[in-house]
Amino acid sequence: MKFSKLFTAIAATAFMTVASSAYAAGSVATEGSTSMEHLIGAIGESFTNQNPDIRFTFNPTGSGAGIQAAAEGRCDIGLSSRALKGDETKTLNGETVALDGIVLVVNPANPVSDLSLEQIKKLFSGEVKSWKELGGADNPVVLIGREAGSGTRDGFESVTGTKDVCKYRQELTSTGDVIATVSKNPNAIGYASLSAVSDKIKPLTVGGVHADVNTVQDGSYKLQRPFILVTKKDAKQSDAVKSFLNYALSKDVDQIVSDTGAVPVKR
Repeated sequence: MKFSKLFTAIAATAFMTVASSAYAAGSVATEGSTSMEHLIGAIGESFTNQNPDIRFTFNPTGSGAGIQAAAEGRCDIGLSSRALKGDETKTLNGETVALDGIVLVVNPANPVSDLSLEQIKKLFSGEVKSWKELGGADNPVVLIGREAGSGTRDGFESVTGTKDVCKYRQELTSTGDVIATVSKNPNAIGYASLSAVSDKIKPLTVGGVHADVNTVQDGSYKLQRPFILVTKKDAKQSDAVKSFLNYALSKDVDQIVSDTGAVPVKR
């Protein structure tokens, strides 16, 4: 009798331990925007520090690929540095985790410091071909952009009205490549995420407005975009995924967002 009661108690304890582990354990697979790499990595690290039984992964494939992966169920959460479009919203949910300024960057040797949206449109559509027309040296403009499917490119072209008309010299697959290329060419201009701006390049103001936390949050800096967490509407989410989404979309991550150079959502 005593043995039977002891066995029952041990079995119950074991079951509770296994059930607890099963609830806590799991994985969260994310894929998409390379511009979100530092942001999602920092949020993921903070989340797994609090939930060590959950495995978090990120695959940097670009916004278009991340949205498609979420739609096809190949990842739990797609990462997009552009808002979802009409058809996409029929089957996908998009939640803004942070905001980002898209910064025009030139070589530090370039004397140009400010451009209007109209000048940017003329520049990237090829209407303006020489820096002399914008107050710079009499040298040809070298346009550097991102590849098709990039959220940064989509955000930039949507705001400036240059979709499908940009005359890029090079189309690169990451923000880092854009920064590196512009830093080596005195006639180059490109665009990059606010969080990626460094002293290797010179950021331009747009219409006299500098990109920073306040100007992005209040909308006075016009070249901006959202960072989106994308999930499939009819997908059954695990407890681990639900827990991550709740954390990533809470005010608890505001400091993390700021530390990575992105802009917290105004709550």
